[in-house]
Amino acid sequence: MPIRGPRILLTTIALVTTLTLTACDPAADAEAPPAASATVSAPAGSGKRTLAEAATAGGLAKATGAGAVSDVPIDPGEMRDGMHLVVANYNRAGQTSGRRILFVGVDSVPEDPNKRREHLWRGLIDHALQNGSTGTPTTAKPYQPGPFGGSLECLSLPESADATDVICGWADATTAAVALFPRTTPADAARLFAAMRADLEH
Repeated sequence: MPIRGPRILLTTIALVTTLTLTACDPAADAEAPPAASATVSAPAGSGKRTLAEAATAGGLAKATGAGAVSDVPIDPGEMRDGMHLVVANYNRAGQTSGRRILFVGVDSVPEDPNKRREHLWRGLIDHALQNGSTGTPTTAKPYQPGPFGGSLECLSLPESADATDVICGWADATTAAVALFPRTTPADAARLFAAMRADLEH
């Protein structure tokens, strides 16, 4: 009777070796997508957009001369290559003096744009409190963001039944921006901010 044990053992060893080499084959590994390649759903109105100064935004004229912004009044956060910072004052219809609407926005944001908006918000609150506003901010409320989607929120400074300073901010897939609206209401500021966004974001 022939002895089959050694031949079976050798065949088993060869099979295990072949399987081990196949498992280590770089070509086989390349076919499987890495875990980091998973895609993340973007918010509504997503897509890379840029910001640019506009001579008119939402029907408001950009302030020039003595009324223009002379420096960056708040820290916009880390700016990297390819990002654009837009800072401008805008006049209401017929305005020639007094406090203007201040806009600050950035595009190509490398981190979560909502976090960048919060950073801009805090800086704008500090700026507003040093320029005559008093009290504490109310809780931000969501408003219609306009055709570009994302989110738009506004809060008043301070909490009051009367018209007072309002800060609005938007964030979408790649941009974040805030604006300070003197002496208005959150609802009116939100409508105006959405209209400004249509001219400032492209």
